[in-house]
Amino acid sequence: MIIDLEKFIAGKTYHRVISLVPSLTELLYDLDLGDRVLGITKFCIHPREWYKNKPHIGGTKNVKIDLIKKLQPDLIIANKEENTKEQVESLAAFTDVYVSDINKLADALEAIRFIGRLTVAATRAAQIAEEIETKFRRLRARAEGHPSIRAAYVIWRNPTMVAGGDTFIDDMMGYCGLANSFADTRRYPAVALEEWLPSRLPQDMCELILLSTEPFPFNEKHVQELTTRFPAVRCMLVDGEIFSWYGSRLLKAAEYFDKFQEKLQFAK
Repeated sequence: MIIDLEKFIAGKTYHRVISLVPSLTELLYDLDLGDRVLGITKFCIHPREWYKNKPHIGGTKNVKIDLIKKLQPDLIIANKEENTKEQVESLAAFTDVYVSDINKLADALEAIRFIGRLTVAATRAAQIAEEIETKFRRLRARAEGHPSIRAAYVIWRNPTMVAGGDTFIDDMMGYCGLANSFADTRRYPAVALEEWLPSRLPQDMCELILLSTEPFPFNEKHVQELTTRFPAVRCMLVDGEIFSWYGSRLLKAAEYFDKFQEKLQFAK
């Protein structure tokens, strides 16, 4: 059964959990669930000890359903974007599945608190969510004191793909004092930089290109390539996990964004 957050039966808790979502796997670790987490995906790289020692049940989009059945979970944690609808429905046929749908910070905080309720870790989850909320409130206040910098967040190469306006990344950009140049697009559209940049400069003033370290592993070599091709636009490498992971890593994200704001210096 797919768990409906609105219709959740108060008092029902789970003790045998499988996570299909890397950022929420890390949350489960920070909720001190330990041996109650039976399996994770091959992309659940944090914490390292779980990645090395817990059973891998496939990737986020190709989970091994037979292996999951053998592990006999009473709860599977999934995500609308990370996992496929077909596989989630197959899993829900034999156990309970919570499918998070996270597009902004408020969604992430709600998911953290709800997972805490599901796993008898409500107090710890509430503490994490409150700390995240406090830190991001300060970030927002600081960002609002400066003019926004127009930026594009690039997640993929060949084709070049960017984060659109309805993504969690877009929301995180706002807390950094950035205005997404692709806020009027949905999800992760492919764009041609050669066509896009000349049309956006100087009219729309895209001042900054962010190259993410995931899912495509951009590095400083790619930053230099873009800087050479488009000298009028600043280019920076950023931590993809920080901008896109929505579990307890948001605690680290707040500190990262604080330093990021200082690095940008909010200069036009």
